[in-house]
Amino acid sequence: MALHSEEEKKEDYLFKIVLIGDSAVGKSNLLARFARDEFYPNSKSTIGVEFQTQKMDINGKEIKAQIWDTAGQERFRAVTSAYYRGAVGALLVYDISRRLTFDNIGRWLNELQTHSDMNVVIILVGNKSDLKDAREVTTAEGKTLAEAKGLFFIETSALDSSNVTSAFQTVVREIYNILSRKVIQSQELQKKDSGRLANGKTVVLQADENQETVAETNKGGCCSS
Repeated sequence: MALHSEEEKKEDYLFKIVLIGDSAVGKSNLLARFARDEFYPNSKSTIGVEFQTQKMDINGKEIKAQIWDTAGQERFRAVTSAYYRGAVGALLVYDISRRLTFDNIGRWLNELQTHSDMNVVIILVGNKSDLKDAREVTTAEGKTLAEAKGLFFIETSALDSSNVTSAFQTVVREIYNILSRKVIQSQELQKKDSGRLANGKTVVLQADENQETVAETNKGGCCSS
């Protein structure tokens, strides 16, 4: 049983994902909706950092997404910046009904790229898509910014749960795909290296065999004379 459980642990992947963006854009509710299918209309701003682990199945592999909900307030940013390190995915969230939160995306993106790996998978999330009448940022603007920055893009609503799961799954799936490609490339390199070694050994062994054959032939010739 112990061996079996160890094998199962080896199949697990743990991805650290951060939620970033201005205060009150709905980061905590996005996480609550995704992790527990809950929504808090009167939720208070996050202080410091909170995280939850959510399991997902990607191509038959169990993925554990450790999702960090970072505070958006300026006075906590110096504290939470350390938590960006080690992140392999990020949801960069703005509120479609507040243009300022969209205008600040560039600053958040710079901070994320400064404190995290350059290959972090990022999705731009326009949250609160249910507030159609109060919209200040168009879908086209969100798509244009995402394309310019090389990000994924989606609009969500934590209130009615629209696209919330898709947003998280997009990030996790892309991280897994990148990891899978790296594993395949590594295996191919190992095969090439082992092939070179094998060829080298074959040459050496062949040389030894030839030497033995020559020795036996000389030995035979000596005896016959």
